Amino acid sequence: MYDLADVRPEESIAPGTNVLIAGPPLTGKRNLALDVLASGADGGEGTIIVTTKDSAGKVLTEFTTRTMNDDPDVGVVDCVTKQRGIGTADDDPRIKYASSPVDMTGIGIKLSEYLQDFYEVRGLTENRILLHSISTLLMYSDLQTVFRFLHVFTGRIQSADALGVYVIDSTAHDDQTMNTLKQLFDGVVEIDEGGDGEQTIRTAGLS
Repeated sequence: MYDLADVRPEESIAPGTNVLIAGPPLTGKRNLALDVLASGADGGEGTIIVTTKDSAGKVLTEFTTRTMNDDPDVGVVDCVTKQRGIGTADDDPRIKYASSPVDMTGIGIKLSEYLQDFYEVRGLTENRILLHSISTLLMYSDLQTVFRFLHVFTGRIQSADALGVYVIDSTAHDDQTMNTLKQLFDGVVEIDEGGDGEQTIRTAGLS
C-alpha cells in the first residue's frame, strides 16, 4: 500500500492506483508531487520521474533534497535535453533520454526499462512514478494522441502495482479536455489558492 504524503496521510492507496494532480500555475503541484515521491523513497521504495519540462539534473536535485534517503533508487526519463541539444545525452543508471516530449513510444520504452530494472535487478516491488507534465505533452501533440499514450502509461502502472502521479495545468486546457483526461485516473487532487493566498487541496476518488 502507498500513502500520499501530506495530502491524505490517514489513508492507504492501493497498488496500481493512478492519481492526477491538477491546478493553476504556481500553486505547488510539482512540489506536492515530488513530496509524494520522496515519502516513498524515505521508506525504501523506487522512484521513476518522467520529465517533459526540466532537465534530469534539475529534477534530481529537487527530488534528492526532499528525501532523507542518502542513496534513493531513482531513475529519470529526460524528454528535454536531447530536444534542446544541451550537454551530453548518454543513458546512465539514473537517467535515460527520450528524444522529445513528442517521442511517446520512446518514453514508454524507457519507462518499461526502468520498471524491469527496479523489479528484476534491484528487487523493488513498490515504486512511485511521476509524469510532469501532461500539459507539455498537449503542447506538442493532440488530445487523442496524448489520451492513447496515457491509457497505455496508466495501464503499465496498474500492472506493475506501482503508484502513478501525474501533473497538469488545469487552466491551460478547456473543460472538455480536462474531463476526457480525468477518465484515465483513479483519483484527482485539485490544488488552488484561496483569496487569502492559502493553498487549498480537494481530492476525489481516492477513498
